Amino acid sequence: MKFWGTSEGKRGRLSDHRLFGDCCPPASLSFFQTPRRIPYDEAVGQEFRPAKVGDSFGPTWETCWFKVELSIPQAWAGQEVHFVWESDGEGMVWRDGQPVQGLTKEGEKTSYILTSSLKESEPHSLTLYVELACNGLFGAGKGSMIAPPDPDRRFTLSKAELVIFNRDVYELLVDLEILLDMAQLLGEENQRSFQALYTANQMVNMCDVTDPSTFPAARDLAAAIFSQRNGKSQHTIHAVGHCHIDSAWLWPYEETIRKCARSWVTVVRLMERNPELTFACSQPRLISIQEFVAKEQFIPVGGTWVEMDGNLPSGESMVRQFLQGQLFFQEQFGRICSEFWLPDTFGYSAQLPQLMRGCGIRRFLTQKLSWNLVNTFPHHTFFWEGIDGSRVLTHFPPGDSYGMHGRVEEILKTVKNNKDKGCVNHSALLFGFGDGGGGPTQKMLDRMKRMSDTDGLPRVQISTPDRLFSVLEKESSQLCTWVGELFLELHNGTYTTQAQIKKGNRECERILHDVEVLSTLAVARGSAFQYPASQLQRLWRLLLLNQFHDVLPGSCIQLVVEDALQYYTEIRRVGARLQEEAVQSLCRELLQPKAGSTESTLVLNTLPWERTEVISRTGLPGHDGAPDLASGGGLREVRLSPSYWNRAPQTSLGSSHCTPFSTAFLLFFLHCCFSVPLCSRESVPDGCYANQFALFDDVPLYWDAWDVMDYHLETRKPVTMLLKPLEITLAGGLRGSASFSLQIGKSSTLTQEIILDATCPYLRFLTQVEWKEAHKFLKVEFPVQVRSTNATYEIQFGHLQRPTHWNTSWDWARFEVWAHKWLDLSEHGFGVALLNDCKYGASAHGNILSLSLLRAPKSPDATADIAHHQFTYAVMPHLGSFQDAGVIQCAYNMNFPLHAVPASSAQCPAWSAFSVSSPAVVLETVKQASPRGRTVVVRLYEAHGSTVVAWLQTSLPVKEAMLCDLLERPAAQGSLPLEQRGMRLSFTPFRVLSILLLPPA
Repeated sequence: MKFWGTSEGKRGRLSDHRLFGDCCPPASLSFFQTPRRIPYDEAVGQEFRPAKVGDSFGPTWETCWFKVELSIPQAWAGQEVHFVWESDGEGMVWRDGQPVQGLTKEGEKTSYILTSSLKESEPHSLTLYVELACNGLFGAGKGSMIAPPDPDRRFTLSKAELVIFNRDVYELLVDLEILLDMAQLLGEENQRSFQALYTANQMVNMCDVTDPSTFPAARDLAAAIFSQRNGKSQHTIHAVGHCHIDSAWLWPYEETIRKCARSWVTVVRLMERNPELTFACSQPRLISIQEFVAKEQFIPVGGTWVEMDGNLPSGESMVRQFLQGQLFFQEQFGRICSEFWLPDTFGYSAQLPQLMRGCGIRRFLTQKLSWNLVNTFPHHTFFWEGIDGSRVLTHFPPGDSYGMHGRVEEILKTVKNNKDKGCVNHSALLFGFGDGGGGPTQKMLDRMKRMSDTDGLPRVQISTPDRLFSVLEKESSQLCTWVGELFLELHNGTYTTQAQIKKGNRECERILHDVEVLSTLAVARGSAFQYPASQLQRLWRLLLLNQFHDVLPGSCIQLVVEDALQYYTEIRRVGARLQEEAVQSLCRELLQPKAGSTESTLVLNTLPWERTEVISRTGLPGHDGAPDLASGGGLREVRLSPSYWNRAPQTSLGSSHCTPFSTAFLLFFLHCCFSVPLCSRESVPDGCYANQFALFDDVPLYWDAWDVMDYHLETRKPVTMLLKPLEITLAGGLRGSASFSLQIGKSSTLTQEIILDATCPYLRFLTQVEWKEAHKFLKVEFPVQVRSTNATYEIQFGHLQRPTHWNTSWDWARFEVWAHKWLDLSEHGFGVALLNDCKYGASAHGNILSLSLLRAPKSPDATADIAHHQFTYAVMPHLGSFQDAGVIQCAYNMNFPLHAVPASSAQCPAWSAFSVSSPAVVLETVKQASPRGRTVVVRLYEAHGSTVVAWLQTSLPVKEAMLCDLLERPAAQGSLPLEQRGMRLSFTPFRVLSILLLPPA
């Protein structure tokens, strides 16, 4: 190895002095600056003023347009001429009104090829424009990539010049790089490492850096090494160009549009020069290239609208991610995706395999589990089985990255890491700069060309996802199966960070659900009401956009948070109007004239089962705001939202009915325990306190907004400082409540109203927090008198169990997990559930149920969660199993409150649209099919984890019913007979069924 330093040293000098030849500055350089992201046609009409290399521009998020006038010297005829531009901002070169090249120093793209061989006939004078974004590839953080953006950062133009590019020097450098990496990385035990080192030294000795005529002979030596082929057993790596672009992260949504443009145009130029290049592009909202899609070079992948978070969206939201994504692919490219492409998200719900299969997808690619903090995931190619038994072929690129550079080290790592190479002999390598955009470079391609079939290295072939998965499918007979969730043992703070985003997500999922149901029924009742399909699609796409894996998890900068909250406001505003229009239409259809002029109230139930609840009459005409009791008298076990309209009673229960509620209520507060009706079993152990708030120090190692580290559990401090003692606020009637205030930490306050309603099996905690902490974590804890080794957590269209102990490292790594509307700890015959209306972080350790409420990270958003927060959670002791006790229905009830509708001088008979015979089956969704006119789609799922036959009945006019997939395509032999009892549906545990209901002509 004594020649290593000599070779490396000569390679460096060759690069420094010979890669670029003569150079000259632009004939003229001028610019103008704007805070807006403006189109080219507007930019070129602005007034430009002089600029020079060395000038700085800014501040952050501004845009500078440069006019660059070039004059190529006549003496450069026959040379390859580049325009070199170096800046710490992101640039785009425009020529003749068209974008032609992205320029990003961090992405190794600092030049634009003006001509590969300058001809006398070509114009030697030309004008380029450079659009410079005052942000880097990863935003504008100061001192750290994930630091909050520095609003005053300046961006310097360090180089702008014409140069002669010495292609022969470049090729020689790539040869030497590959050979020297082989010499170093193959190791002394490998004969090929010595051959590579010897050849590299021969090349250096042969080359005279002042005499280019010596280069071809040196390159011939390298070619001899690269032409020595592999044996048939060698592992094959499928290299696919890739450019993962976060829809928003360390930059706002708007900047992503330009990141895509810079990346895509650069890829297109590479494809023009390298017809073999393939490039996989996910997220249809970012795609706008047709020609290269037709050539099967630019390959749309993904299947979803955006690369969503894999944990927090509801089941229906996940369906819509696939539905909107696949519809886009079908409309734009004439086909749907067969691969689900989700490289960078923070865990994967165990319901995803069924949703993939229902959307025409049988293949899945990701790699984020390589970030596990504790346990190394045992597979790279395997079958993943969801909670319903659905399986998809799954591949993790063994190089543990979606942004490889095509280096020897990465190629060798891909083979060495592969944990399934005894079963399959193929794997993926995704190359190109990602996250902030950029994509592949010419040098990456040139490296892999040399390694395509070189003895001593794996085979490397430019490939496609379809070719990779096709060969994996042929070799899949010996693959293992992983059952259940793919839990990422890192980034578990994302279940809690940016609580306002998570609240907005849950609320908007509810709003869109209600609007679709009401609108569908308004149309079905035969009115002139028009289903708001286009408006609903726009609102859904806004919601789906916010479910991107750095937005909904809260791991984004303040500008993104502001955009996301604005989108939620728009969904609320338009959704409220659409809901009102649908309700008014239904009222006209359902209400009947009534004698007299007495004001009355109709109550609209937006859930599919009977409900009897206390409602507030505040704001309703003729009411004083006192609570009233609404009953779902016309409903049976399960009814479609809004299956029931009912006039609310005008009289309250007498005082004698209130005494038991008030007594139990006071017992809870005074003795910190509560009793289960009929058995008087206390739910809280002696000496313990329920509804105990605890504050933790929360200082992750690096990924501030992302991570909660296990050592935070050692810093627990109970919150005990009262600002306002407990006092009864409602002492009787249908509702009892009490309130108190606490000081949290140094400067935060919490006010809580604890509410117990007549007929309600759970106790609600309406909570308001003025949160002003830094690096603190607030939780609420419920120690319960229940013993079980597993707790149950709701996930999309079902639930799963996780251990309450830390026996193994796999158990311990789940010290902080996620849930949707509820979690439950039960032993035989008894349990306690914890419900919520907008929280996702949770844990159950031993006998303590814990709900994560608020965090206070400082990167990448220094203001994260410093705001006023309002949320509700509830505790529900129950007899029997959580299934039999109705925990699932109660969690829905809390998230979907009853709607009170004023109705003067009219009456409404009880009316329901649907019923389902089994309480195990939840009718989740009712919408109009797209684009099938008045056809209705209903979606149901089995929620208990049981095998059951259920009968679905409807009062809507239906000519024909048929099963369909999640893309609303009729299933083969999916016709459902319309019998007297309705439609017979067979469910296995957690199965999701979708049905098309065709109306009469």
